[in-house]
Amino acid sequence: MSELRHGKLPPVAVLDGGLSSQLSVHVGTTADGDPLWSAKFLQTHPEAVVNTHLDFMRAGSDIVETNTYQASVGGFVKHLGLTPERGFELIKTAVGLAKKARDKYLEECIENGSKIRTPLIAGSVGPFGAHLNDGSEYSGNYADKTPEEIMREWHTPRIKALVEAGVDIIALETIPCEKEAQVLVEMLKQYPDMKAWLSFSCKDGTSLANGENFQQVAKQCWDSNPKQLLGIGVNCCSPLIVAELFNGINDDRKESPIPLITYPNSGEKYNPELGWVHKDQCVPMDRFVELWLDMGVRYIGGCCRTYASDIAKIRTQVDTWLERQNLK
Repeated sequence: MSELRHGKLPPVAVLDGGLSSQLSVHVGTTADGDPLWSAKFLQTHPEAVVNTHLDFMRAGSDIVETNTYQASVGGFVKHLGLTPERGFELIKTAVGLAKKARDKYLEECIENGSKIRTPLIAGSVGPFGAHLNDGSEYSGNYADKTPEEIMREWHTPRIKALVEAGVDIIALETIPCEKEAQVLVEMLKQYPDMKAWLSFSCKDGTSLANGENFQQVAKQCWDSNPKQLLGIGVNCCSPLIVAELFNGINDDRKESPIPLITYPNSGEKYNPELGWVHKDQCVPMDRFVELWLDMGVRYIGGCCRTYASDIAKIRTQVDTWLERQNLK
């Protein structure tokens, strides 16, 4: 089990960026529109996955996520023609690739005489809606028609594979609805030594993608499993709405505030038919870092359409803030 076996968390942890986006630099094509998204590259371009993790570690990430956001045993059976057993192993392979990158990174640090930062590996667990390949994680429209048991059955083997392969943390991410969030928080209790964060998909400054109130659901989830949850927050939303989502969330918890996490996308929006749109409306994410840290964000990175260069800028802003707080 985990208990952060490969290291400890710093006062503020810098996450990685958009794995699929950075991975496209190495493979020369995007995964947009693919039913497996970037998970297909686990089979076709494993070394590119390793190099992508390395990019983020070199940029200053304290935590990197496995390439498993849209990975599932059923998806690998259907779209790669694998047996269920081989599909399960391919999810575990993703953890092995992240570990390989970490080993290479630590070797580089020793060879260069650099300060050694031992990145933690978070097993990425995307929502049930992601495998539908229709943008459902940004609408949550499957929540009412999908029984909890179906969600649980779909998530069970992928979480089991990640834990067995030795991830340090589980990243429950881009969750668009309360129902699935509660299912995952309860499933986490099957692995009592494993820590996780829970990050939601939100459509505006107050609501989950499915319409429920973000702060209300976030607090309920935290209170149902505070021993295992490292933090709660939002990802793959515009950075412009993060502060509004977090504003006041800990006003009634000043003695024991919920650690907040955010890793927004570039500000672009994904259209299943057109791809990523509204690039002209983006604001550099590093401009928000100081504000977010002052609000209680303790895990910060990027999601879709963010790159290692963006993480390097976030690293600089975080280090500056930590020095000012005498925490570095």
